[in-house]
Amino acid sequence: MPWLDWISLFVRWFHVVAGVAWIGASFYFIWLDNNLRTPPKWKQDKGIKGDLWAIHGGGFYEVAKYAYGPEKMPETLHWFKWEAYTTWLSGFALLIIVYYFGASAYLIDPSVNAMSPAMAISLGLGLIFGGLAIYEFACRSPLAKYPLAFGIGLVALVCIVSYLSTQWFSGRGAYIHVGALIGTIMAGNVFFNIMPNQRKMVAAVADKKDIDPAWGASAKLRSVHNNYFTLPLLFIMISNHYPMTYQHPQNWLVLIAIMAAAAWIRHFFNLRHVGTTKPSILVSGAIAMLAIALWVSWPQATSTQPLTQSEAVSSVHSEDLASSNEDATESASPISDERVAGLITTHCVSCHSRTPTDDIFKVAPLGVVLDSWEDVERFAPQVVRRTTVTKDMPFLNKTNMTEEERQVIARWFAQRQQ
Repeated sequence: MPWLDWISLFVRWFHVVAGVAWIGASFYFIWLDNNLRTPPKWKQDKGIKGDLWAIHGGGFYEVAKYAYGPEKMPETLHWFKWEAYTTWLSGFALLIIVYYFGASAYLIDPSVNAMSPAMAISLGLGLIFGGLAIYEFACRSPLAKYPLAFGIGLVALVCIVSYLSTQWFSGRGAYIHVGALIGTIMAGNVFFNIMPNQRKMVAAVADKKDIDPAWGASAKLRSVHNNYFTLPLLFIMISNHYPMTYQHPQNWLVLIAIMAAAAWIRHFFNLRHVGTTKPSILVSGAIAMLAIALWVSWPQATSTQPLTQSEAVSSVHSEDLASSNEDATESASPISDERVAGLITTHCVSCHSRTPTDDIFKVAPLGVVLDSWEDVERFAPQVVRRTTVTKDMPFLNKTNMTEEERQVIARWFAQRQQ
């Protein structure tokens, strides 16, 4: 439905803009709070706890943080909440438009778990809001007083959700639901804790009453949680472009590893903001990312066939050669262009055409068209990678391409490189 694609485009665009504003504000205020310095005595006498000077856009700025509050509440007080709310609302709308309206195409993978769209949507909503309920309960329980135990519990929650989602949904749908849970927790922190506590503080200052230190401490803790969630969430937002992650056999471990490394790298910058520079954190985070990349790419790296496109193709080729003498003989036989053209026509052209006939894709995904043999040769590297390496094409294998057919394409491409 073209109109649904246009709605998806505009909602996704708005979601990105709102997310930039929210994450930017989050990063700025964490940086600001960590860079406040003890002010001169005359400022302390006015109740100022810390201040900061900055220059930007051709002007000087002075930011001051009060220990209690100003003597008189200002007429205009800026609240930072709609960045969070609009990001979550647009993100949830996008989840409905893409993954719930298109559940059979994007959320359900029969090779992972065959279920009805209603069941898949129910499980997805259960993961998101059930996870939020568990997180909120933990934050309001005595466990919140023990940061280490709380952190371990939070990591365990994310790991469990990551595993369950990959056992229920397509790899792409699984990743996006973990991201939806994280985003819901972040927005929930603003809605359920940060904003209510800030309202209490404003009311107390306006009425000249004491401020409960627990209000500010609790709100700041939630802000710190959101700060460490940002980089993992940003990865998930772009992960659908990289099937080598969500299509990996251990995709839930890949997701957890990348999120952990991203949060660790964020820790380096948070420490740096308070004057503590530990290059070892940044170096170890980079090494972790490299190790993850090598691990995910290991089948390609262990192949012996010297291919330019991907050494993983030769891994498929080698496994096929070793399977049996009959298969080895077939592997040695040249694969004709006509045979490959037939496979492309059967499994790919319904979507990847200038005039698609697929019931979902009415425009060729990513502009890849395979109507003619010239088109096939032009896009051959992409075709081989997506059908024989990541194996995420055909989309959710809706045309039932067999492993033998994938190996035919791999051998055909291998013989072209020799």
